[in-house]
Amino acid sequence: MNDGPIVRINDDVDAEGALVVSCFPTVSMVSSIVAHYLVERLDLEFVGGVRDARLPAVCLVQEGEPLPPIRFYAGDPVCTVEGCDKLIVVLSDIQVHGRLALPLTEALFEWSEKSGVNAGMLVDAFAHGVESPHELIDDDDTEETILGIGATEEARAKLESMKIPLLKHGVIGGMTGVMMGEGRRRGLNLSAILAEANPAYPDARAAARIIQKLDMLLPAIHLDTEPLLEEAERIEEQIKAMMAHQLSAAEERGEADGSPSAMLYG
Repeated sequence: MNDGPIVRINDDVDAEGALVVSCFPTVSMVSSIVAHYLVERLDLEFVGGVRDARLPAVCLVQEGEPLPPIRFYAGDPVCTVEGCDKLIVVLSDIQVHGRLALPLTEALFEWSEKSGVNAGMLVDAFAHGVESPHELIDDDDTEETILGIGATEEARAKLESMKIPLLKHGVIGGMTGVMMGEGRRRGLNLSAILAEANPAYPDARAAARIIQKLDMLLPAIHLDTEPLLEEAERIEEQIKAMMAHQLSAAEERGEADGSPSAMLYG
């Protein structure tokens, strides 16, 4: 009996030469926003998922259809990675932690090797100055909000051609950290794009910055980020209204009972 993660993909899916974009959520759900955008914008089809006893006992339901928390979508947009003519998106609605990260990485890489996948791109985010899965240390203290990591010289050269600054020093956690480390060990053509995100809420603006870079890989279809920017403005207005309401309520409580708690918002 196989005790490790099992990748199940429809038999009619031809992944040879595909670019795989993997989106495992961490800070501000940026990767999830990117993945859902790509699936909807490129009209990708659900083609499979991952099974493992250590995954949460949940499923996503869309229009009455149950779906696994880690699933695959596929389509045929043209990309600029040499030899690539297909796109596969790995979309996760859950965070993968601890001992599951390495066996899941190995299962994904074994599937990609057997399927003849051409290249992989990981989408993630980071937040400076707060406790998060990614503690990044950039010795130049740059204000760049997009950073890249490449497992090979070829991958790093591709990132630089996309004008994505390389992360010089740092520690990357979660699936991105494990996949990049294992990708380097195996010599895989694997890259990661990370956007600095606001950890206070789902950051659609950070997702839009990543999509603008992914647009360079998919010349056949223009990835319009305007809807995401409009969504970001809507989210920000909701957050501002909520904070104003909390401030007003705290001030009222402070006036009523003499509590200094309202000063925390000053």
